[in-house]
Amino acid sequence: MLRHLAKRAAAAAVSSGVRGGVLSRGFASEAGGKSSGSSIPLFLGLAGAGAGLYYAKEAGYLDSVLGMPPTNGSAAASFKPDYDAVRRSVEDLMESNEEYDDGSYGPLLVRLAWHTSGTYDSNTNTGGSNGATMRFLPEANWGANAGLAVARDLLEPVKQKFPWISYSDLWTLAGATAIESMGGPHIPWRPGRSDYAPEQFVALPDGRLPDGDKDAKHVRDIFYRMGFNDQEIVALCGAHTLGRCHADRSGFVGPWTNAPTTFSNLYFVELTENKWHKKKWNGPLQYEDKSGQLMMLNTDMWLLWDKKFKQFTQKYAKDEEAFFQDFASAFSKLLELGVPFPEGVAAAASPKPSA
Repeated sequence: MLRHLAKRAAAAAVSSGVRGGVLSRGFASEAGGKSSGSSIPLFLGLAGAGAGLYYAKEAGYLDSVLGMPPTNGSAAASFKPDYDAVRRSVEDLMESNEEYDDGSYGPLLVRLAWHTSGTYDSNTNTGGSNGATMRFLPEANWGANAGLAVARDLLEPVKQKFPWISYSDLWTLAGATAIESMGGPHIPWRPGRSDYAPEQFVALPDGRLPDGDKDAKHVRDIFYRMGFNDQEIVALCGAHTLGRCHADRSGFVGPWTNAPTTFSNLYFVELTENKWHKKKWNGPLQYEDKSGQLMMLNTDMWLLWDKKFKQFTQKYAKDEEAFFQDFASAFSKLLELGVPFPEGVAAAASPKPSA
């Protein structure tokens, strides 16, 4: 690997030269077009010995090779992070394991983005996606975050490939990318989150994320704390159109729909048009349909039982376009809670990723 990097760095140096006269261009061609053996640049000799690799790194020639932002002069000033490349890498990972759940990591990536952002408390301005605090204990081991180590580990190769992106930007971008890749709306997203160092981390209190066996009051307590209204609450709950519950994680079991890897309004259609009854089992309170294949949490049922929630639930069951629009707005807001974006930076309105 080092020899390969040294070779690429040498080629970069030879093609562009080194300012200040430290290294010459090094190609004194003979009349026949062959390079003179005596004109091999000093850089190549150093690279072969290992010193050239060090020099190349210090000079910035390896920055593009290693995925690092340039550190030398004008190259650093003109460096533009390629977020489309990050998106493509995430997309490549989503269906990389046919044996995982329903053949896609997409729903899991949405859950990671959701849970890293949903810890925000507007009263204390603590929590949220900034800092990527789920890397630390005890948050990493909260019951609500069970199973998310799989998502964090899945994205680690992407982080290594693009070390210039913060974990907090990567996790939220991965969630937005997953939704779009599974047929959902474009999620406005912008970078700017930073990762806390261990000494900066202050543990958050557990209990900031929703508990599926609770009632409408609990749902409002959780979402109002973040700054969402009833319409936004229902729209965000529509993310349950994706994925499934696992008995070894949340204690609940089963998918909400028969298309758990496709983003749609099917969750609301099932909730309003299907018949639900309490599941008879030794697990926590949940509901199932007549087939026993689909499930709803108690918090899901309250979207139908609560009059204020119900009006939006019925609206989204009938109008997928309205759901997509409201979800995109609410989810983008969720991903930005507590993030100290620079003053004057426009609100999240990123263009759609290039094809």
